[in-house]
Amino acid sequence: MKLTINELLLNRGLKSSDSVKFVRHKDHRTSKVINGCSYKESLYNLYRNEFTKPLFIQYQCEQSKHVFKGVDYIVSFIGEEGTLARFIGVYKITGYTHKPDCAANFLYEMEEVSGFEDIKERVIIDWGTSTLSWHQWMSNEKRIIEIGMPLNHVQFKSYDAVILDRSQFEEIFKGQYPEWKRALSAVNGVYLILDKKTGLQYIGSTYGKEGIWGRWKGYYKSIHNENRKLVDLLSEDINYKYNFQYTILQVLPLYLSDKEAITYESIYKRKLGSRAFGLNSN
Repeated sequence: MKLTINELLLNRGLKSSDSVKFVRHKDHRTSKVINGCSYKESLYNLYRNEFTKPLFIQYQCEQSKHVFKGVDYIVSFIGEEGTLARFIGVYKITGYTHKPDCAANFLYEMEEVSGFEDIKERVIIDWGTSTLSWHQWMSNEKRIIEIGMPLNHVQFKSYDAVILDRSQFEEIFKGQYPEWKRALSAVNGVYLILDKKTGLQYIGSTYGKEGIWGRWKGYYKSIHNENRKLVDLLSEDINYKYNFQYTILQVLPLYLSDKEAITYESIYKRKLGSRAFGLNSN
C-alpha cells in the first residue's frame, strides 16, 4: 500500500478537523503580475532562486478570487513534469484583505508552519489527472511517488564538473552533504568565483588540512570571506550574492605549502587577467 501525503502531514501535526487545502503552483502564462510588476520567469525558477523566492511567496498570497475562504492551512506544492508536484511547505492563513479594484482582489496573509523542514522540497506526489484544479481540499488523497534529495541538490561527479550557483553552493554547505565534504576536503586547489552579472572574476587558492571545503566554508558563512572587492559588491545589496558562481580551475595536493598554492593562483590570475579586469586586488 502506497503512503499518501495526507498520512504524512497528519502524522506531523495537521489535524483532520483543520480546514486544509492542497495548492499546486504551475502557471503557464508567459508573463505573471506579482505585486503590480510583470515577470517572465517560470514559477519554478522564481521559487528555486533564493533571491526571487519572496516573489513566489507573494504570488501565492495574491489571488483574483476568494479561493482560501475559510481555510486554516494550505499545503503548497510546485508543479513538476506531467502530474507530479513537489511539496514546498505548509502555510497558515492568518488573515486577508479584499481589494476589489486590483487584479489581485484578495491578498492573503500567511506564515510558514515549522515542523516540516526535513521533508520540504523532498516529497514528490502524483497530483492526479485534474491538474487544472490547482487548489483542492485535503480530503483528496495524493499518493507519494518519491522522497528524494532537496530541490537544489547537485550530485558530486568530478572536480572538473564543479559549477555551482549560489543557491546550490548554500544547499551543499547548509546540508553538509557527505560526498561533497569528502571530495572537497581531500584536495586543495585554485578556484574561481564568477560574477555572472558583469563577467568579472575572482581567483583564489586553498591550502591547509581542510582543503577546498575549509576555504569555501568561509564563503558560505560570510559570502565575501574578507575579499575587499566582494565586500564592496555586497555592501549595498546582500542578495547580490546570487550572481556568484563557484568553480574549480585546478586541483592541488592537500599538503601543498601556502607558497606553492599561491604560485599556481598567480599563474591563473595572469592567464585570465583578474587583477586588471576582475575582482582580485593583488
